Amino acid sequence: MEASKSELTRYIDQAKEGSQKAFNYLLDTFWNDVYGFQLKRTQNENDAEDITIQAFAKAFDKIDTYDPRYTFKTWLTTISKNIHIDLVRKRKTSLESEATSGDEERYHDIPDDAPSPEDKLITEQNLAKLLRDIKKLKPHYQEVINLRYFQELSYNEIAEQLDEPMNNVKVKLLRAKKLLAEIIQKKA
Repeated sequence: MEASKSELTRYIDQAKEGSQKAFNYLLDTFWNDVYGFQLKRTQNENDAEDITIQAFAKAFDKIDTYDPRYTFKTWLTTISKNIHIDLVRKRKTSLESEATSGDEERYHDIPDDAPSPEDKLITEQNLAKLLRDIKKLKPHYQEVINLRYFQELSYNEIAEQLDEPMNNVKVKLLRAKKLLAEIIQKKA
């Protein structure tokens, strides 16, 4: 999905004005480039995805600082590279504490697959198929969709609950919706 330079400039200008449609376009256009770059660097799908989400969140937050003398793809890739470097540094300095507290948190965050009253209600309303499709997503995407659409939390409330910046939540939700749409379209 390669855009012409003038079309890309138009979308970047719209994004600077806060256009959600422009953000979606930029995310869709450059996601695979940034994710692929990070996958080669990290050799880990989860890390690559997390870094890519953070990179887009940071880019969208700081889009006013984008200098058009550089290609937008290079700007995004540089942001993701810096996030990766920071992550590596952070892991090196907190390796010991991550091994003790991180493992405990992972055990407590295991999603419960048992049907809840909400699941039964959804089934009665003919939404069981959608729920099955949602469960095909990675757990962190399931969680953000659940919090936004089933628990009806605001972006701010989700950010607080997940202890993540709001822009990360927005990008994660955008990505989750896109992946869910792809799953649904494959079945149609």
